[in-house]
Amino acid sequence: MTISNALASWALEFKWSSVPSNVKTIIKEHCADGIGNAIGGSKSTVAQAALATIVQSGHSDKATLWNSSLRSSVPSAAFYNAILIHALDFDDTHAGGLVHATAPTLPVAWALGESLNASGDEVIAAYTVGLEVISRLGAASPHGFHARGLHATQVCGSIASALVSAKLMKLSLEQSVHAMGIAGSFAGGLLEFLNTGSSTKQIHPGIAAQAGINAATLAAHGATGPESVLEGEYGIYRTLSDRSVDLDSITSDLGRVWQSGLITIKPYPACQLSHVTLDATRAAWMQAQTDGYRSSDISSITAKVHRDSLNIVCEPFTSKISPKTAYDAKFSLPWSVSVLLIDGEIGISSFSEESILRSEVTALASKFSYTPSEDHGAAAAASGEVMISTYDGHEYMGVVASSTGGPGNRLSLADLSAKFLGQGTHLDLATEVFDDLLHIDESSTIQEISAKIARLR
Repeated sequence: MTISNALASWALEFKWSSVPSNVKTIIKEHCADGIGNAIGGSKSTVAQAALATIVQSGHSDKATLWNSSLRSSVPSAAFYNAILIHALDFDDTHAGGLVHATAPTLPVAWALGESLNASGDEVIAAYTVGLEVISRLGAASPHGFHARGLHATQVCGSIASALVSAKLMKLSLEQSVHAMGIAGSFAGGLLEFLNTGSSTKQIHPGIAAQAGINAATLAAHGATGPESVLEGEYGIYRTLSDRSVDLDSITSDLGRVWQSGLITIKPYPACQLSHVTLDATRAAWMQAQTDGYRSSDISSITAKVHRDSLNIVCEPFTSKISPKTAYDAKFSLPWSVSVLLIDGEIGISSFSEESILRSEVTALASKFSYTPSEDHGAAAAASGEVMISTYDGHEYMGVVASSTGGPGNRLSLADLSAKFLGQGTHLDLATEVFDDLLHIDESSTIQEISAKIARLR
């Protein structure tokens, strides 16, 4: 039996009732967080470009375009909604797989579920399949796709979203395996945006979501794909990963150990690889502020950073000090740390076009330096250590075991609610939607929730 066959066999039989209650709560929180991020991302330039592209391609009324009065085809709705979730880089991350788990999977379950008049229970079950599969595919070769210059979210998300689609479309086992095989040929997502600050990364989850639906539809109509798409000689790991792969881990304890419970919900709208350093910076800076220091008193900032994070958030160093675009700033650790120190917080407005032009942030960022840490685990699950030194010779150390929002330090329900409500303007309606999403498995249909989300604009 191939790995695709094993994954599909499990997914098609999987029932929401088999998930432990504590994991169910976490999954519904991720669902709410995903749609909250879509609310915030809807005003981004890339979201507007995606919407214009969909409108130009023609009209369909199968599924809701979130935060819009418009509807579209299922593949187009999934494409658009996935881009919304990821547009601000505020969406969840599975540390072991370094994948954004919700962005390419929830929009697929939602758009298909809406078009098929599925229940909330069916939609959340399909979404759970997506979370488990994308996380396991990424974690089987930690940082492997990134090391080859590819975005693991699109590579793994294309295959995971195909299985989400297959489950809701009630494909046969054979068709589902073919869908995954077809989706493997959509796997990609170049990381060259890191050198330009362009918006392609924001589009990657949309490509994966659309690819999964198209792959499943092709399979339903008789197209075939290699069932060895994962482990084969020319499968995704041998061709697209630059690290070793543990194929057994993909299906090990499937349905017993829940990767969905290990996904981090972000407190900062920036690259996940920066988060643990931001937390350590905050810890050090709180001590310094207690002693009366201000950001203008800082002479140097030194951080220990995981080796796999360096080329993404620290290098090339000169470029990281002065980001090219607002989105580029999200992948600059020196710049993000400096904004946190100067403003005392880091949020959506921190990464505006106006904010990245601030000379005081650039000046402080130039005082940042780093050394590679000795942490050999996954980069997104690494510990953080920061030393802040002042001109008069004082030093303040901040050390954290892992970043906020992860499995060992999850956001409280109050913090999650504040994040959700902070991304929209219709407070009463947003509060209602947030509560609906936390109880989505009790809904006979998601149509009513979709109608409310469409009004959150």
